Order: sequence, then C-alpha cells, then structure tokens
Amino acid sequence: MGSSIQSFFLASAKRLKTLHMTNTKQFKRFILTGTPGSAKTSVIQELYKHKHTVILEAATDVIAIEQVNGNESPWEKLNFIDKIILMQNERQINAVRDLQFYDRSPFCTYALALYLSYPISPMLSLEIDRCLQNIVYQNQVFFFENLGFIKNTYARKISYDEALKFEQIHID
Repeated sequence: MGSSIQSFFLASAKRLKTLHMTNTKQFKRFILTGTPGSAKTSVIQELYKHKHTVILEAATDVIAIEQVNGNESPWEKLNFIDKIILMQNERQINAVRDLQFYDRSPFCTYALALYLSYPISPMLSLEIDRCLQNIVYQNQVFFFENLGFIKNTYARKISYDEALKFEQIHID
C-alpha cells in the first residue's frame, strides 16, 4: 500500500475520531448486508426515492473505477480491500443527516477479505476497531438472505454456490 494512501486513511480516521468526540449529535447508521444478489441495493434505491440518506456500496464502485482504468479483475489484487475501505471511510465522513442507510460496511469488507482468502490488512483492522470503539453503526443490522438464485452484473461475477459461501461467512 502506498504511503500517501495510508496517510490519507490515517488522517481520515483521526478526523472521524475528532468529529465523534466533539459532536454531541448521535447519528443512526444502519447497515444493509447479506448475500450477493439478495436485493440490498434495490432496497437502498427505494430508501433514496423516499428521501432517506443512503450510502452506496463501495466495492461495486471500486470495481467500476478499476475496470474503466483497464483492470478487468480488481478483486484479484490485495489492495482491492483497502480501496474499498478508503471509499467507505470517505463516504461515512461525508454523510451528514441523522438517519443513514449503508449498502454494506467495513464489517462486510472484512467478510469479503475472508471470502477472498486475503490477509486482514492493517487498514481494514484499524477501520473495524474504529467502528467498534466509536459505535459508528447501530447494533441492529438488516441481513438479506439469498433469494434462491443470483443474477450477475458487470461487478457481480459470482455463482450461486459461491454466493451461499459468502452468505455463510456473514452469518458466522
């Protein structure tokens, strides 16, 4: 990982900690997570239509950005997880309304790292610790189970059996 990326993340984490300690306003941040292709994003889109603050899934956007830049399989590189964490962190910092709905979270990124058999990076570990210590998200999580099938997209290239394995990592 480049030192500039790590410096940015550490500065962002420090800023978040400062904001958390100085801001008496309590945000309600809810995570939507679960099996790939289980309609999480569809629910997020409906929440958005009803004027709720939604934070879109970072992994899909990281994949799209990487593919535009010529990397057809960004999930095959170890820095994929850290890029997701950076984007999630930035989006969380910039979300300002009291009630927020997240299409996945750093905890989901942790599950993704396990699924991909990647080591847990220092950046991911730091972000998980920050989220737990600062109670960044609500304890109640909206978990979406598999629908019995999966529809692949440009970013989602996973079989139904693999989606079930990923679902089980979340459950465990």
